Amino acid sequence: MLVYQDLLTDDELLSDSFLYNEIENGMLWEVEGKWVIQGAIDVNIGANPSAEGGEDEGVDDQAVKVVDIVDTFRLQEQPPFDKKQFVTYMKRFIKLLQPKLDGEKQELFKKHIEGATKFLLSKLSDLQFFVGESMKDDSTLVFAYYKDGATDPTFLYFAYALKEVKC
Repeated sequence: MLVYQDLLTDDELLSDSFLYNEIENGMLWEVEGKWVIQGAIDVNIGANPSAEGGEDEGVDDQAVKVVDIVDTFRLQEQPPFDKKQFVTYMKRFIKLLQPKLDGEKQELFKKHIEGATKFLLSKLSDLQFFVGESMKDDSTLVFAYYKDGATDPTFLYFAYALKEVKC
């Protein structure tokens, strides 16, 4: 199994069990998330506790609806950004990430990051923002939004900010 870690913080953000599509000249990975239910599973074994004189145990199992990617990688939601905050974040992100990239990747990153930034800016009001579990200030953002008519979120990852780790 491959796990993709944030190149800036080493937080686990994704694994190869989630398929991705490259968009924006390979700058972004698009990954489909799914709402799943966790918790209370009602198993009917055919017993009738009231007829048998038993009391209902009253176990407090609550079913919770979560997004698989957020839950699996313990992503932490962040407050929304306005345009100015997002541009400030991107400038800092680019400055932090570039030195960590090798020569060829660095050139491709410089060439295509502006297009990816414009793409994200065009969706800014629809985006949710997440960071890895450590919630470090220098974390790479992960974005989520709902495509037209979709009931499950689509996540966007900065491809060059992920490092592949074999588990």
